[in-house]
Amino acid sequence: MLEDSNFSFHFDSSKCAECGGKCCTGEEGYIFVTPKEIQGIAEFLGVDFDAFCRQFVKKVGYRYSLREILEDNGAYSCVFFKENKCQIYPKRPAQCVKFPFWDCYKEDYENLLKECIGVVKK
Repeated sequence: MLEDSNFSFHFDSSKCAECGGKCCTGEEGYIFVTPKEIQGIAEFLGVDFDAFCRQFVKKVGYRYSLREILEDNGAYSCVFFKENKCQIYPKRPAQCVKFPFWDCYKEDYENLLKECIGVVKK
């Protein structure tokens, strides 16, 4: 079980294999990445940095986000979420690593329960 003392729940990461990637799919949004993370993912995939950026990254104000794909069911998913699996898991962005310990869930445990079967109230 993973925990963060600032949150009222624990996280059982072993549940990730069962859920089907609800944190990687759903409403349209942003998967923020830093230039360093972009470089790491590009190297992990064996892709040139510039080519990777053109194909997989979009600029959002002064930040960068991985692109999303609109699925047939109307949901959006990370471009690297395929066959219910993250294709860049070892190099996934910090935003993904920190899930479900996002500030928006400190006071919104009920909505988090709808999205993540791995959370357990303390």
